[in-house]
Amino acid sequence: MLKIRIEISVIFLTLLTSVIVFIYWLLYNPTEDLSVSLPGMDKRPALAEGTLEHIKIGASFMTYTSHTSDLQGKWTRFRGADFDNINKEKIPLIDHFGDGPDIRWEIELGEGHAAPVIYNGKAYLLDYVEERNTDALRCFSIETGEELWSRWYFVKVKRNHGMSRTVPAITDKYLITIGPRCHVMCVNPDTGDLLWGKDLVKEYGTEIPFWYTGQCPIIVDDVAILAPGGSSLIIGVDCATGNVLWETPNPDGWQMSHSSIMPMTFEGKKMYVYIAVGGICGISAEGDDIGKILWKSTEFSPNVIAPSPVILENGRIFVTAGYGAGAALFQLVQNSEGYSAELVQTYKPKDGIASEQQTPIYYQGRLFSILPKDAAGMRNQFVCVDPYDPQNILWTSGKADRFGLGPYIIADNKFFILNDDGTLAIAKADINSFQLLDRRRIIEGQDAWGPFALADGYLLMRDSKKMLCIDMRANK
Repeated sequence: MLKIRIEISVIFLTLLTSVIVFIYWLLYNPTEDLSVSLPGMDKRPALAEGTLEHIKIGASFMTYTSHTSDLQGKWTRFRGADFDNINKEKIPLIDHFGDGPDIRWEIELGEGHAAPVIYNGKAYLLDYVEERNTDALRCFSIETGEELWSRWYFVKVKRNHGMSRTVPAITDKYLITIGPRCHVMCVNPDTGDLLWGKDLVKEYGTEIPFWYTGQCPIIVDDVAILAPGGSSLIIGVDCATGNVLWETPNPDGWQMSHSSIMPMTFEGKKMYVYIAVGGICGISAEGDDIGKILWKSTEFSPNVIAPSPVILENGRIFVTAGYGAGAALFQLVQNSEGYSAELVQTYKPKDGIASEQQTPIYYQGRLFSILPKDAAGMRNQFVCVDPYDPQNILWTSGKADRFGLGPYIIADNKFFILNDDGTLAIAKADINSFQLLDRRRIIEGQDAWGPFALADGYLLMRDSKKMLCIDMRANK
């Protein structure tokens, strides 16, 4: 009997406790001791309305070692000084690797495809350092690979087939970079001193391209030429002060592409040619109408554009893009009302020369490119055409010599072509046939897509995670 009473008591106490706990849970206010989080209360700077974060462009700097060099070679921007991807130094280069490539140094990089510029024995690269979440402008010695200095700033970037993609622009006084999320930085190339920075997203409402910024800046007469899209299609910025000198309106709402601005002179008029997401246009580069739209066309307007316009002779412009877009040829015409761009022809990649990522080379009256993967039987072959008839393939590298999305360059009358897997091919720069001289696997990596830089006989190349320097001089 006693046992039964004890069990009843235990059950009663358990039920009573449960009721008390339930009532407490109903009446308890879990937010009573919490305070409202206000900008500045956590000791971070308050953000402007509509912004996500405040980036202090170029905020940090470190010098690592001193440097002297007798080298005077230059590769000053994307595609070189003349925008044609042709090195014009009179330096004999190797045509065979012999016992192996003369690799002078190799360094680890953040994941990406950004490429360097070269100036008087120094290489400058805008890298992304994932360990500390920073865009980092890094300066290296060409001869030794030592890092001389670095200027960086905090910005969050997630992997998306790489992070960094751009090539700086450099003169003796200024060095301009564009980061993955459209942050522009100008520094003194000798000292690394910060001159100014611009956030194109905050200042112009730029829409960051899907695979981050691929556009490479140019400097013309100490003015940085940039294409933000958004509220202004193209702008000219004084490199000394960061002041915007002129802006091109963007009434059609064209967006920034991965393509870069190319200069052109037609009938004595200097202009900038740019293919945005929305169309292709020509912008006045001089005179009282600088920044004015001289002509535009929407007849070739892919959603993804990586290659830059190729400026041909007699007012012709060749443009191409990947993902099945193919290519188009335009003819500029001047009349009493100004300028217009007439579409000569457009076609799919299986029907003529085209490119997915790299910009074709115009050389000795011929146009050279690696065909994209959707070019049917000639996919990934290196090809040559007459640019006035780009659907007529004059010769190809053949089925045995296919390439990928990697870069190619002309130097010392030779093609240097890099495959995705880091295999470097040397071929004779001949307009009549493809003549392979040698090839060698240089990097045991992948996605070797970043453009070349070549000066003083030193070739800088990279894959997705490292960069190396090869001494290509035939006469050491």
